[in-house]
Amino acid sequence: MKRREFIKNSALASAAIGFPTIVPASVFGKNAPSNKINIGQIGCGRIARDHDMPGVWRHDVARIIAVSDLDSNRMADGKKLVEDYYTKKMGKAYLDVKEYGDYKDLLQNKEIDAIVISTPDHWHSQPAMEAALAGKHVYLQKPTSLTIREGRQLVDVVNKTGVVLQLGTQQRSSEQFRIAAELVRNGRIGKLHTVKVGLPGDPSGPDAPEMPIPASLNYDMWLGSTPEVPYTEIGVHPQQGYGRPGWLRLEQYGAGMITGWGQHHYDSAAWGMDTELTGPRFIQAVAEFPQSGLWNVHGDFMSKAEYDNGVMMYTSGGYPNGIRYEGTEGWIWVSRGNYVASASDPVAKGNSAKALDASDPKILQSVIGPDEIQLIRSDEHHGNWLGAIQGENELLSPVEIGHRSCSVCLVTHISMKLGRKLEWDAKTERFVNDDEANAMLERPQRAPYGTNNVKV
Repeated sequence: MKRREFIKNSALASAAIGFPTIVPASVFGKNAPSNKINIGQIGCGRIARDHDMPGVWRHDVARIIAVSDLDSNRMADGKKLVEDYYTKKMGKAYLDVKEYGDYKDLLQNKEIDAIVISTPDHWHSQPAMEAALAGKHVYLQKPTSLTIREGRQLVDVVNKTGVVLQLGTQQRSSEQFRIAAELVRNGRIGKLHTVKVGLPGDPSGPDAPEMPIPASLNYDMWLGSTPEVPYTEIGVHPQQGYGRPGWLRLEQYGAGMITGWGQHHYDSAAWGMDTELTGPRFIQAVAEFPQSGLWNVHGDFMSKAEYDNGVMMYTSGGYPNGIRYEGTEGWIWVSRGNYVASASDPVAKGNSAKALDASDPKILQSVIGPDEIQLIRSDEHHGNWLGAIQGENELLSPVEIGHRSCSVCLVTHISMKLGRKLEWDAKTERFVNDDEANAMLERPQRAPYGTNNVKV
């Protein structure tokens, strides 16, 4: 779609659903201050500081003008980080970044064109839905949702509003993952039959007594739609520094590494398997869970997923961290190599240092012809999103694809919890003849928070 057509259609869509028309600021003069896509940053923690804000501000078309966080100390740090960056870049004080203790107030700011959501997993779908309803484009950290139901609710809202939502599955913007997927899709290893995904588990942790809630933290809102539980620091995030937060290891807020890194690898695997808009037919998983301590997400595990196209996908921490495609005429291995999104990524660089390998070097030297399947190319994931907002390129990780890759994680986790094989109908997004498993497709939501309480 041409840029002018995109802007026109976005305006018509906004008017049709009764929301203010927000035209990207980039349509104005090239060198004017308004020649920017104005960004609001929701969540100012580890992944925002290390990955998302730098990913946005490296592109001159974007400008971060507001930050929001439920921890006022982190919000102040985020404001300073952004202002210091722009001051250094411009050689003078350039911007007074606005602060919002409640992201809903940020969404009311008509100067903001788009938002980046870098919050804990249980605070992904709801603010993304509300941002879309407010006419804001969205970059959403993975996982897409906490449950299958939340994910589908988000997809429906994004489709209704027509905003540009990019999932933070940035492996798609790493060249080696695209090359591997293209080679597999174009038959360079023959007929694909097996995919092996290396994915670690999380360790157990200590017991943690109740602690006073820090004055800087809006803890009730931080809990959001999840049950009310006593505060303890290792159950939330560090009060000093930006190390890996403890909420990642609590099922109340997510599912552990199966969603934390699982959506990255399952998304990339689906790219090569040509299953981006569907899911497995059968899933069977076994896992170890901690018997004591505060942290309760899965540890070591193994799963097997069977797809209608005949491909079997195995996942285990016993495999090297990455993806191995196996076909009738060879194999291809792909990993992040030495790339890390955050300084506190849980897997050492050396464990996946080789980014791309194959059973025969000639496979990797093969050229994809103009009449063959060629996948979307992107040098940087945030930049791909910003370009899609402007109508200049195709979006790499749209919401439906993100929901489907997250769904593989979530149905695998349900199989882990039940300890048995499940049959999944990807069209209806229900388990076949299994009321117990279907009851786990959503969770109770504590009012007034949660996707069920968003007025659509």
